[in-house]
Amino acid sequence: MRVGLVGTGYAAKLRAEALLQDERSHLAAVVGHIPKTTEIFAKEYQTSALNSWQELVEQEDVDMVVVSTVNRDHGAIARAALSHGKHVIVEYPLSIDLKQAEELIVLAKAQNKLLHVEHIELLGGLHQALKQNLTKVGNVFYVRYSTINPQNPAPRKWTYNHELFGFPLIGAISRLHRLIDLFGKVLTVNCHQRYWAVESEYYQTCFCMSQLCFSSGLLAQVIYGKGETIWQPERKFEVHGEKGGLIFDGNTGYLIQSGETTPIDVGTRRGLFAKDTTMVLDHLFDGTPLYVTPEESLYTLKVADAAQRAAQTGLTIFLNDALD
Repeated sequence: MRVGLVGTGYAAKLRAEALLQDERSHLAAVVGHIPKTTEIFAKEYQTSALNSWQELVEQEDVDMVVVSTVNRDHGAIARAALSHGKHVIVEYPLSIDLKQAEELIVLAKAQNKLLHVEHIELLGGLHQALKQNLTKVGNVFYVRYSTINPQNPAPRKWTYNHELFGFPLIGAISRLHRLIDLFGKVLTVNCHQRYWAVESEYYQTCFCMSQLCFSSGLLAQVIYGKGETIWQPERKFEVHGEKGGLIFDGNTGYLIQSGETTPIDVGTRRGLFAKDTTMVLDHLFDGTPLYVTPEESLYTLKVADAAQRAAQTGLTIFLNDALD
């Protein structure tokens, strides 16, 4: 399987390492935003540097394109790659535009090509520990999921750029996807979000809070913040059920029940991009099922899009059967 890689950042490096280590794949070409950086990357990972992703997707000897670049470009690159008959792996989100994402799934089916949206949060130790222990707390009625990252000074990079990163809960869609994988369909969405010290296309701080009411009656709060006017880091997932609670604080987990607190082993987050890459190759070569479907990723994008509309309008957004 000859693979073309779009991107030279953190995720792209992990993809390149995984592809080099698997004898079923060959890293044929790479392209990035900065030619010098791309050349250094290509030399390190023993591949060819190209000038543009448009050139890469047109390469006849490329079988699959891996999209590991800024969120804004995901949809356009995936569409071009599929149109040229390539399989596609794209880091979440599939697109920052809901309509484009829907069209990509239709296009992949028409081309009979794989479209895989990476959601490694489902493969990590935290998610697996949640799944293994969820039944112990009984009927779940409230969940709080908070990821807050103070950065001072805030970096002038694409993750702090409105256009390149997208709406916070679309750019960081894994927060919502984890919840939907665990708890199912969403009935209503509320959301409030703010930016501080906007300088042209960049911001110094982002804070976003969304409230999801699931069809089961479960209420979930999702808090996402990063930047200069954020003072205390937090990576916490709380599950409150009628028979107990699950508290994950960083890499530490506890099951809390009446009169008893039991530590929970939380596995590592290392090696997940390699695991995802291996599973894709297993699927293409052996037909083994993948851990997530593009339709599941699309549903979460619909919820994220609803959060964006709720933040813009101040209204509660209802997700009906037509959206599902």
